Amino acid sequence: MAARTRTKSGARGRSGKAAVKAVGRRRSGQSAYQTVHDLLIRRESVGVGLWVIALLLIPWVSPLLPPLIDLRDRVVSTFALLTFAWIALLAWAGWLVVRDEQARLWSRWKPWAVGVLAALFLMGFFGFFAPRWHLGNVPMTRHSAGGDIGRELVSNPLGLLIWLAAGIAAFALAAPETAAAAMREAPNAARTAWGWRIPHRIGLATKRGFEFIFPTRATPKGSVQVPLESVLWAQSSGAATADEEDAKTDEEAAVQASLFPELDAATEEEDDAPSVTVDAKGNRRSRDGWQLPSMDVLADKAPVENGRSDSAVRASVIEETLASFGVDAKVVQVNEGPTVTQFGIEPGWDIKTRTVMERDRDNKPVPDKDGRPKTRTEEVSRTRVRVQQITSLANDIALAMAAPSIRIEAPVPGKPVLGIEVPNTTLGLVTLRSVVQSAQFQKQSSKSKLTIALGQSVAGEAVVADLARMPHLLIAGATGSGKSVCMNAIISCVLMHASPAEVRFVMIDPKRVELSAFRPIPHLAFSNIVVEMDQVVGTLQAVIQEMEARYRKFAAIAVRNIEGYNRSPRAGDKLPYWVVIIDELADLMMAAPFEVERQICRLAQLARATGIHLVVATQRPSVDVITGLIKANFPTRIAFAVSSMVDSRTILDMAGAEKLLGRGDMLYMAPDAAKPKRLQGVYVSDEEIERLVGFWTQERFADIERPVFDSLLDEAKAALEAEGASDDMFERAKELALEHNRVSTSLLQRRLRIGYPRAARLMDLLEEAGVVGAAEGGGSREVRQAEARTLDVPEELPF
Repeated sequence: MAARTRTKSGARGRSGKAAVKAVGRRRSGQSAYQTVHDLLIRRESVGVGLWVIALLLIPWVSPLLPPLIDLRDRVVSTFALLTFAWIALLAWAGWLVVRDEQARLWSRWKPWAVGVLAALFLMGFFGFFAPRWHLGNVPMTRHSAGGDIGRELVSNPLGLLIWLAAGIAAFALAAPETAAAAMREAPNAARTAWGWRIPHRIGLATKRGFEFIFPTRATPKGSVQVPLESVLWAQSSGAATADEEDAKTDEEAAVQASLFPELDAATEEEDDAPSVTVDAKGNRRSRDGWQLPSMDVLADKAPVENGRSDSAVRASVIEETLASFGVDAKVVQVNEGPTVTQFGIEPGWDIKTRTVMERDRDNKPVPDKDGRPKTRTEEVSRTRVRVQQITSLANDIALAMAAPSIRIEAPVPGKPVLGIEVPNTTLGLVTLRSVVQSAQFQKQSSKSKLTIALGQSVAGEAVVADLARMPHLLIAGATGSGKSVCMNAIISCVLMHASPAEVRFVMIDPKRVELSAFRPIPHLAFSNIVVEMDQVVGTLQAVIQEMEARYRKFAAIAVRNIEGYNRSPRAGDKLPYWVVIIDELADLMMAAPFEVERQICRLAQLARATGIHLVVATQRPSVDVITGLIKANFPTRIAFAVSSMVDSRTILDMAGAEKLLGRGDMLYMAPDAAKPKRLQGVYVSDEEIERLVGFWTQERFADIERPVFDSLLDEAKAALEAEGASDDMFERAKELALEHNRVSTSLLQRRLRIGYPRAARLMDLLEEAGVVGAAEGGGSREVRQAEARTLDVPEELPF
């Protein structure tokens, strides 16, 4: 039996060797066609054929047949850089076929799906670039690095959606668990990354890297992009000659100049030199030739104060304090300012969970190694932490930070965070020169002579404003909060960049000492600073008459505002801007409330177009001083530290100013802002003001004649006297006096609703008529009732 077995196996082995030797050899009785057929259908031949195809796809290989070159170039132009992926795939497939492992090619579908989607995503990504080199005979500048497919994907919105979907699907199929986790954390990560500007930086770095690797062909020098409409119009009107075009252009320019003369003037003004220039000697000069003060009159740098707390430590304290009250939030942004540090808080999630017992297929508890049932924690709901939960903890955060008070801005304008403003241990000083020399101020001052430096924000950025666009400013704050320094800074900014021919000041200082340092400057519209209360109403009336006179000048040459008047060639001398400075509104409202309120409101409503702007300050922000009518006409407001929330609401219509720190810490409400912005105001020392005033009072400016508008005061006084000459008002004053034993000027003001000057004149008339006695040194006078009843009204009044 064994012998027979060996015989059979040996025979089988000999037959197998014979079969191997017979491979590739023509058998007896077999035709040549059959032999070639057996060779071509072999597995090894298929693998070698795949290698040959991969070799022919290499862009720099030149086949012998031209049709193969055209076919290869079509493949390269379609896939571009992805052609090398096809070469690698064909080579790998040929290797598997030769080794008889071709089953691995279709054993699993996921690698093929991931590969197709990833290839589609890569072609779209490379489609954004058109490098300046060739793949064989194919230029990449025409087909892009991703080929025609990549170019089509990124050239239309639908293709972009397909490209993004392919990338996301490839990532989800390749790493499903990681993709699921990324989808859960994507919103938080996206907000954090956007807040740190990570996408912008990555995109910029990627763009620079690929432009370095795949440089794009630059536009030839001298090339001009011509609109398609002009090309079509030129083709349709080919009969027009160059002379006709020139004549048409000149005719259109003449018509435009006749219809819109201000456009040419505006164009000429844009071509002029900047508003402040530097001559050969290094002196700053205005556009009209006046020499301006040098920057050296201002202090260079503020003294450096050390001792500022570490922001990272304080940020961790805020997070721990919020976590101790069950509020999930984290600090994502820190802005260090001169006075406060703003911590940007991103609210977290309020997650509710439950404990679930693990069970097997038979619904029985699964025990752990100790025999106890296994449990797991499941998320039931996830809701965002409300803003109110954080703002209600303001006092607790201040206690943890050991701060006197904190201010929470919810939310920060333009950012998806809450701002917790914590005072610094040492208050920084913002000098006027540091803000004036900033890029923001230089850019704004080139457009307007009324550019003012306000201070620095909580992020340390310079904040400037244009008084011409405000157009009026209301400043309020308690004593010592920085109100007077702010007004000095506003005046100093204008004096640094404007000549007396460009800006004039009207200063009203009931305190007599706040604005006295600016008395010698040549920028005053009147001879002196107004300090007497009986001159205030006349001064404001003179400003109103100047406003009305300017409107008449505008109407005469058909312009709408002071800018158009100064640009118009038909105008005479250019009109300067007027800035009316009122240091203490409360004193004016106590002396003549009705007249002052009426005049201020009229100026605020009408004076903007004439170049007259108001800057009004008060240290008593109550409703009887800052009335509703005044607030409605002053959209731009600055609030310094006040004593109560009521005063803050009176100024800003919201709370917040009561939490300011003083010493220039302020809230600035811009006319186009919904919320006030916290700033540290600029500081101007008395020495800087003396140097600035000393420059403008030098002898070289003494010979320059500057117009003074004191005649307006005389006209206003005469108009007020003519307005006060009324028998009816005298009769009402006499009847009011006869109703009392003693009468005062303030009583006439309140009961007759007139101003102080008119009430004082009526009191003098009553004295002359014998109705009241002479002044006794007090505020009231005795009424002579017995004599007054027999007196008649004088036929003619002395005024």
